[in-house]
Amino acid sequence: MMEEKKSPARSALAHVVLIILTFFCLFFFYLLVVNATRSHVDLQKGFSILPGDAFVKNLNSVLSDGTLPVVNGIINSLVVSSLCAAICTYFSALTAYGLYAYDFKLKKVAFTFIMAILVMPTQVTAMGFLRLITGMGMYDTLLPLIIPSMASPAVFYFMHSYLRSSLPMSLVEAARIDGSGEFRTFNHIVLPIMKPAIAVQAIFTFVGSWNNYFVPALVLQTKSKMTLPILIATLRGSDYMNFDMGKVYMLIAIAIVPIIIVYLILSRFIIEGVTLGGVKE
Repeated sequence: MMEEKKSPARSALAHVVLIILTFFCLFFFYLLVVNATRSHVDLQKGFSILPGDAFVKNLNSVLSDGTLPVVNGIINSLVVSSLCAAICTYFSALTAYGLYAYDFKLKKVAFTFIMAILVMPTQVTAMGFLRLITGMGMYDTLLPLIIPSMASPAVFYFMHSYLRSSLPMSLVEAARIDGSGEFRTFNHIVLPIMKPAIAVQAIFTFVGSWNNYFVPALVLQTKSKMTLPILIATLRGSDYMNFDMGKVYMLIAIAIVPIIIVYLILSRFIIEGVTLGGVKE
């Protein structure tokens, strides 16, 4: 009886906490949109919850800036993020399938090695990575931002956990008996089963690549090849006399739009993918 009396209070408390968290999440996003519609002079006056009338001016200022190739930045970010999401999810799923479906002597060693790479910070290998791509002639190109996405330990671990909970080996063995090749089995049987997990990790990989600043700043020098995070940092670090805060907010707002679109397209898979991927046999 005591538990029944407490449940409505707990439910109400949970709803209150969720409402507060939702408010804070949406409030700062709303504030960004509002500031993107205000001029630099209005922004210097302080906080305002009402939109301004400088939306078109800020947008034209961003798109018409000859020293800031925003359109190229958007295209570069879209190309890099999309290819990273596709390559990362496919090859991580393929690696996870290989370690899940096959038994070989160094299976545990390979799994442990991949997990060890997971705890290694990017900054530790930055100088070696820079020397490597320079020696391979890939400096100041987009390739160093795309190719390393083939090896993602975090995505591999999620895919491996998902396979353990969702893929019965009897299905793979039945495909083999029917004469299906290994790549055909993976592409036509395993991948459709992994669709929720792939969609979830595609969102995370896309967002992570889209917001990545450290590696692009390390390898890109030509402005026409730069991604949006570098352009935003360049705009924020411009000369004080030419600094326009409304322009900065507008560029940040533009940078968020593709992330929202990708999330809306793939969001229906998130709960299903996280739930099934976290279940153990």
